[in-house]
Amino acid sequence: MVKGFAIGRAVVMGAATLEVAHYRIQPDDVQSECERLEAAVAAAAEELNNMASSLPADAPRELAALLTVHGMLLVDPMLLQQTCDLIAERQYNAEWALATQGQILGEQFAAMEDEYLRERGADVRQVIERVLRMLSGSMTLLPLLDADHADESLIVVARDISPADMLRLRGARFGAFLTDLGGPTSHTAIVARSMNVPAVVGLGHVRSLVRDGDMLIADGSTGAVLINPSEQVLDEYHRRQQAYADERAALTVLRDAQAVTLDGVAIRLEANIELPEEAAVAMAAGADGIGLFRSEFLFMGRPDLPGEEEQYQAYSTVVRTMQGRPVTIRTLDLGADKTLDGEVTVATNPALGLRAIRYCLANPELFAVQLKALLRASRHGPVRILIPMISHMHEVLATRQAIAAARAELDARGEKYSGKIELGAMVEIPAIAIAIEPFVADLDFLSIGTNDLIQYTLAIDRGDNDVADLYDPLHPAVLRLIANTINAGERAGKPVSVCGEMAGDARVTRMLLGLGLKEFSMHPQQLLDVKKEVRLAHTNALRVKVASALNRAEPIDLAALAA
Repeated sequence: MVKGFAIGRAVVMGAATLEVAHYRIQPDDVQSECERLEAAVAAAAEELNNMASSLPADAPRELAALLTVHGMLLVDPMLLQQTCDLIAERQYNAEWALATQGQILGEQFAAMEDEYLRERGADVRQVIERVLRMLSGSMTLLPLLDADHADESLIVVARDISPADMLRLRGARFGAFLTDLGGPTSHTAIVARSMNVPAVVGLGHVRSLVRDGDMLIADGSTGAVLINPSEQVLDEYHRRQQAYADERAALTVLRDAQAVTLDGVAIRLEANIELPEEAAVAMAAGADGIGLFRSEFLFMGRPDLPGEEEQYQAYSTVVRTMQGRPVTIRTLDLGADKTLDGEVTVATNPALGLRAIRYCLANPELFAVQLKALLRASRHGPVRILIPMISHMHEVLATRQAIAAARAELDARGEKYSGKIELGAMVEIPAIAIAIEPFVADLDFLSIGTNDLIQYTLAIDRGDNDVADLYDPLHPAVLRLIANTINAGERAGKPVSVCGEMAGDARVTRMLLGLGLKEFSMHPQQLLDVKKEVRLAHTNALRVKVASALNRAEPIDLAALAA
């Protein structure tokens, strides 16, 4: 969800993959059908290129990069060549073959363990829907409302919305997004958050429940959607909408204010980013640095691997933009469920398989390229290397050896880099949180990835709707692991941060402060909300309350902490 309130008329966006024609062609027509597909792909690529080259000055920074990613997907053999193979092997018409290939790719992405990468399957789906619209000859996204509602705000209701389509939908009447699919890291949520527009994603079947022209209320804070509410309810939400707008306006005065608690404890508030361009958004939000740069985004949605120079340019762009503030770059966090050459294999249990640092150490040449690019970027400002999914000390040692080898190669080439680069690890496996002492002693810093830590601690698949209600960030076992890590860092004099979703949730800010946390990393748009909570908190009092609550079996009462 993306916070905020929207009130407006519904416009329902069609889903092209649900409406394609299904028929078999003659063997002699295979070549012409493939050519028809290729022409539609080329037309879609040209449209995306035109959009990318003519972005308005006030377009969100994320859109240009996302349009580029979709353009690269259009030339990926997994899309075009394998769809043509379906046309040849099964005599499917182009639309049927493309929708089938989309379903195959969607299932492969859905099987991925990493939530962020799993939701990148939305990119493939959105690209396929764009090509299907080209094949059908219809590029209409939304029906027209009648003139009686011409001045009302629009709330777009869709199965899913691509970044390119979001650009086309921008305008003065634009109010909110409601989608059947998606999650906190889907592009709909990412771009909506960057535009400060309310969004409620992952609703399941909202597109089938809403008709064009229905009056809607979208509450991005609670995820509530009201269809054709009464006048009394509308009046109430107009008041809430104005109150929220006043609250956001008041928060802007905190941009340059210090994040210091009432009892004088300084707190670092850093930003999570996926794209180099987002570093500028972090700076504009007043971030103290980049607490998590998910480098795997550079590797996704392309048929080739980014070379050392391309990675160096991306990392150094972020470092320069941050103007001396520290930049923490997580090494490649992919798994055995998605190989980098486009071949997909699904392990028996990918969550526990060859992923993250395990994958990098098993592919030393790929790892070496990234490490050399990271080292070179450090000449432009402070860079910290973050290792994901550490569970054994020998993985730390192997990573240090890989870094030493990369340094030696750069020395031989005469390349410059900083002599002081800090090395840290993600705490996202319970084993490291329980036996934390050797890790905190050997490493320079720790970063708690609460999303996976919760998943592994509670044995709950975050992507499984059947057990989603059991995914509890406030479970006492989870909080004790976080507390154990923070306390170990305090004893060793090593910084510990939280970079998972909990860090950006202002409702749990005081609880994390009560656990002793002094470094948070989150989406830039969440910084001011968290900073407000920090400046109203008294850490010594909170530590007493939280310490007492940790000894109980039930989750911490957040309302009691704010009292």
